[in-house]
Amino acid sequence: MLSRIISGAGYYLVYPFIYLLSVSPFWLLYLFSDVLYVLFFYVVGYRKEIVILNLRNAFPEKNEQEIKALGKQFFKYLCDLFLETFKTLSISKKDMLKHCFMTESARQTFAKHADEGKNVIIVMGHFGNWEWSGNTFSMECKQQLFVIYHALSNKYFDGLMYKMRTRFGTKLFEMNDTLRSMISNRKTLNATAFIADQTPSASNAYWTTFLNQDTPIFWGTEKIARKLNYPIVYVSVKKIKRGYYNIFAETIVEEPDKTTEGEISEIHTRRLEKDILEQPETWLWSHRRWKYKRQETKP
Repeated sequence: MLSRIISGAGYYLVYPFIYLLSVSPFWLLYLFSDVLYVLFFYVVGYRKEIVILNLRNAFPEKNEQEIKALGKQFFKYLCDLFLETFKTLSISKKDMLKHCFMTESARQTFAKHADEGKNVIIVMGHFGNWEWSGNTFSMECKQQLFVIYHALSNKYFDGLMYKMRTRFGTKLFEMNDTLRSMISNRKTLNATAFIADQTPSASNAYWTTFLNQDTPIFWGTEKIARKLNYPIVYVSVKKIKRGYYNIFAETIVEEPDKTTEGEISEIHTRRLEKDILEQPETWLWSHRRWKYKRQETKP
């Protein structure tokens, strides 16, 4: 959000405030988040129309009062997430693991693949605090974590995000270099994280029904998994209470090269959909996920 507004000298004026937020105690951070929520929802109305429209289409069974209540819950969470991300600048390892905890079953899932010497593909969505989950993974698991990264247009905030995302050992590579980077790092025990709920072009996507709507899904996750035959692990980051998350993980495909076309995309899409229905306020509803229509695809 800030990256679209501030650049150049403005960034250096804002950065001390961002760092001050990062070193603030959590109670103060969330007090500021409450103020930010009022500003975003009632004054600025940041993407409010998009959020409400997405919620209406995803939950046609809910009345307008329920939709608006869910929209408010989402904006409260979005403000928390926004400030929690900045917290990564200064948070200690001990506090990071306290606030974003990997379940024992998740540890065992990744340990099993590590013991077998297998690289894995992680598939997840913009659900819960996905930024914190990478920090916890890098401290808890044997695999080197690589995250596919799409650079921000604002070079100042891009540098800030890069610094935060790599602070605990995570490594990044550009989206356009995904397959090449995975192949070049195949001899290093690793896990590559795909955020699979972004919006691909309408003409180059797998189409399915997701949250009651025709939805395009990136082919990349499935095609790369089938080509490299890495086991696919679905990761879910669930909010337990304000400022605390649990990371869950399960292997959803052991041998991708034995799957049929579209099978992998359906499996991880259905799994994310289940999570969203259970905790809808912690998914990124402000994203223009349904800006393309199925009929726009080329024959």
